[in-house]
Amino acid sequence: MKLAAWQFGVSGDIRQNLASVRNAAMQAADKKAGLIVFPECALTGYPPRDIPGPSDMDMRAAAEAADALQETADRAGIHILAGMVVQSGPGYCNRACLFSPGKPVQWYDKRALWGWDRENFIPGTEPGVFDICGFRIGVRICFEVRFPEYFRELYRAGTDLNIVLFYDVADHDDADRYGMIRGHLVTRAVENVTPVLSVNAIRPWQTAPTCMISASGTVCCELERNREGLLVYDFEKRELNFGESGRKQYSDLLLGLKD
Repeated sequence: MKLAAWQFGVSGDIRQNLASVRNAAMQAADKKAGLIVFPECALTGYPPRDIPGPSDMDMRAAAEAADALQETADRAGIHILAGMVVQSGPGYCNRACLFSPGKPVQWYDKRALWGWDRENFIPGTEPGVFDICGFRIGVRICFEVRFPEYFRELYRAGTDLNIVLFYDVADHDDADRYGMIRGHLVTRAVENVTPVLSVNAIRPWQTAPTCMISASGTVCCELERNREGLLVYDFEKRELNFGESGRKQYSDLLLGLKD
């Protein structure tokens, strides 16, 4: 399956975000991608940076944007994974929505909430595992990359690929933070013997990468920081190499999956 990821300057203007997302989805479809991914809160903007809070969001515009992405997925025959703020009962969730051709929307809600997130969002309960084009794919959101436990859940679920949606930016250039989070992604890939695809917003300063990392921790491709762009990567299942086989064997033993 060909994968795509679009990094761009997410804003508080839902219609502007939608236009960028739809345009990228059509570009990816033209390149025969089966799945395209977008940053955390890509459709609605991330509060409080782009909008003051969830209750300030234009709920009608958000619902219309979600409908438009479903229509795009149906028409272009591409799976679209995009972040957005969604009202859930009396509260709000930081949600990754999966729009698949001809299917109802599926989702994963962020569980690792801290600071502003903890005060304003409801934590999710779903596992974040989806079957897409014959691949088993795990999804995590931003802060969750700091915790190996969330990815060990995906290892137990037998995912072929794990995806992380970020909205991790700073008001000043912070290359050290970018390198640290890039290191987290490499580690999550290596310790779970599972490739990782990440995508992030780009403004004001991008502090997490949009990149594809192999199960051995090789960064296969990476977009330039702070610049809008489309990453495309041909992903396929392959046999584990010597080192990967060893890590998988011991992971299975440590997790009690095999005697």
